[in-house]
Amino acid sequence: MLALMLPGFLYFAVFSYAPLFGYLAAFEDYQPYTGFVHSTWVGLQNFTDLFADQAFWSALTNTFVISLIQLILFFPAPIGLALLLNSVASGRIRKFVQSVVYLPHFIGWVVIVSIFQEVLGPTGAVQHMMSSVGLPRFDFMSDPGFFPWLVAIQAIWKDCGWGTIIFLAALLSIDQGLYEAAAVDGAGRWRRFRSVTLPGIMPVVILLLILRLGTILSVGFEQILLQRDTVGAKAGEVLDTYVYYHGVATQQWGTAAAAGLIKAVVGLVLVLGANKLAHRFGQEGIYSRGDR
Repeated sequence: MLALMLPGFLYFAVFSYAPLFGYLAAFEDYQPYTGFVHSTWVGLQNFTDLFADQAFWSALTNTFVISLIQLILFFPAPIGLALLLNSVASGRIRKFVQSVVYLPHFIGWVVIVSIFQEVLGPTGAVQHMMSSVGLPRFDFMSDPGFFPWLVAIQAIWKDCGWGTIIFLAALLSIDQGLYEAAAVDGAGRWRRFRSVTLPGIMPVVILLLILRLGTILSVGFEQILLQRDTVGAKAGEVLDTYVYYHGVATQQWGTAAAAGLIKAVVGLVLVLGANKLAHRFGQEGIYSRGDR
């Protein structure tokens, strides 16, 4: 058993816990050639500089806007798609649709952004269709106001199908006898959905929602980086790209580490708060209450 657990332990130790020591740079004038030990300790100066930087607040605002839109549009999408797939009677049709909707998950962001550029860009198919019916041209790819919605649409197209896997498993785990008993009692489709399906998948929905809140300030580094210059830094800068440009591009390691630490702390607070809220509504959340 210990041998089976070892790969998982090593994975989290190397990729999750060891990088936590990098947050020391948030409190130092970190220099890569001198390392953490010999870099000058500056306390909270990096945070002071960070809060005085207007670019940070712009990136934080953009991140929250994109996260909120993704939470409203992207999070419920796999649930709805899973419910639709689960209602398909034909197994062949269901498997074919599942294969089609899973496919975009395996396509890289470079290809996906290129596809959207060809479809929604200034010379894309949608522009030609709009021109042919007399509508004014609108560049979906470079409009700052449309950018958060564009990011959400791309994320839905890429990962909505993949996200249905967990919800389909939750739907299949529901005891079919409950549906039969409800049908015998005269419950219609909507009543069975409300009384059997919804309670059956609710623990999974709550669990994934809490985990999603933990990464609410991570809105897709590669996806945003590929389109940031097209839409402009004012609308396209998010915390992930802010950390990249300040940490790697301009070598402001301390400021970038401070931004990353704030992002991690906000995620932790949201996870703990959402889990406590889930307990108040009688859900298990991601861990059980201490009084049990």
